Amino acid sequence: MNKTNYFGKGKSSNWIICLDYPRQDQNIQSIGNALELCDMKQTIIFDFDGVLADSLAPMLGYAGQVCRELGIAYTPTKADLEALEQMEFSEFGRQLGIPEDQVTTFVSRNFELFTQREESLQITPGMDSVVRGLSKICSLVIITGNSCGVVKKFLTAYGLRNLFKNILCAEHEGNRLEKILKIKTQSSASEGEIYMIGDAVSDIRAARKAGVKSIAVSWGHQSKHKLTGEAPDLIIDEPEDLLTYFSEVAGN
Repeated sequence: MNKTNYFGKGKSSNWIICLDYPRQDQNIQSIGNALELCDMKQTIIFDFDGVLADSLAPMLGYAGQVCRELGIAYTPTKADLEALEQMEFSEFGRQLGIPEDQVTTFVSRNFELFTQREESLQITPGMDSVVRGLSKICSLVIITGNSCGVVKKFLTAYGLRNLFKNILCAEHEGNRLEKILKIKTQSSASEGEIYMIGDAVSDIRAARKAGVKSIAVSWGHQSKHKLTGEAPDLIIDEPEDLLTYFSEVAGN
C-alpha cells in the first residue's frame, strides 16, 4: 500500500501538479485559450461538494425531503455519506433505502432542489482566498457530480467564475474516472503533474486508476480515517495548507 503524506504548517513537500483542458461547456465562460493553459505550469482538479462548497446540510436536507416524498421514513445523516464507496447521488439513494425503481427519481429530484434554491451554496471557510491564490500559479478545473447551474451560481456568487479553466458537471458524459482521463488525454502535463483534490474514497480511487496524484481533504463528506485507509498521495487538513503546499511546489 502506498504511504500517505500529510501536509500542514511546518511541513515541507516536493510535489508538482498540472493540466490543461480546452473548454467544452459554453454556458460557463472560459478565460484564455489552450495555449495559455499549456503555459500555466500547474493545474488542480477540484471536486465541488464538500471541497469547495460546504454543501453537507442542504445535501442531507434535500435527501431527507425526497425520501419523504417517496414514502421512505428515513432521516439521512453524515454517517450515510461516510458509508458510501462511490460518492454519487444514485449510491446515496440506495444507502438511504430508496428502491431501485425509484433511484432515478431520487437523483433527478435532488438535482431539482439544488438547482431551484435561490441562494448559492456556502463556500468552505477560507477557500475563497485559497482559490484566488492558487489561480495565480495553477490552472484550476472542477469535476463534479452536481449540476452546472449549481456550480455556476456558486462561482458567480463568490466572484470565482473566471478563475476556473474548465468545469465538468453531471450534465457531461462519463463518470469521475472517465472525466479525469478525458482531461489527462488532452493535457500536455505528465502524469505526476496532474492532481485530483477530493473528499471521498471514490475520488482517490478514480485518481489512482487514471494515473494521476490524489489529494484528500479532511473537511468534507467523509472522515480523515476513511480517507487515510484508501492511501491517498497526500492529506490536507486546512484549506490554507493547499495554497502553502502548491506555492512551495511552484517555487521548486
